[in-house]
Amino acid sequence: MTQSTTGDPRQEKIILAASAALKRYQVMAYITGVMLLLLCVEMVIIYLLQAHHLKPYIAWIPFAHGWIYVVYLITVMDTWIKMRWDVGRLVVMVLGGVVPVMSFVVEKRVTRDAHARIAAARELLHTPPAG
Repeated sequence: MTQSTTGDPRQEKIILAASAALKRYQVMAYITGVMLLLLCVEMVIIYLLQAHHLKPYIAWIPFAHGWIYVVYLITVMDTWIKMRWDVGRLVVMVLGGVVPVMSFVVEKRVTRDAHARIAAARELLHTPPAG
């Protein structure tokens, strides 16, 4: 990325921080979504299929998902704060980690909106002042 003569270095740093937060969120959204699907499979195996003999092999899944969800929440808060979105967006992003498949859908929308917001900020930053 090249440094613009019209850009404020502090603003550029904010934009880069938002981009980095978005990337971390994207990674955690996919990991959380996959772990949530694994958790659903684990629940089907244990409670629906009554395959309790498999429990020692898959008992780690709920614990792993729980801790991964905590990390996901941290990345959600980081992204939400840096993007300066409304509380409704935060609620949807938080629910993305507990509703199966929702994390994938929410991640796509968040990424699209964040890229648009970052692009607009970059354009504004590199636009010479009028006058």
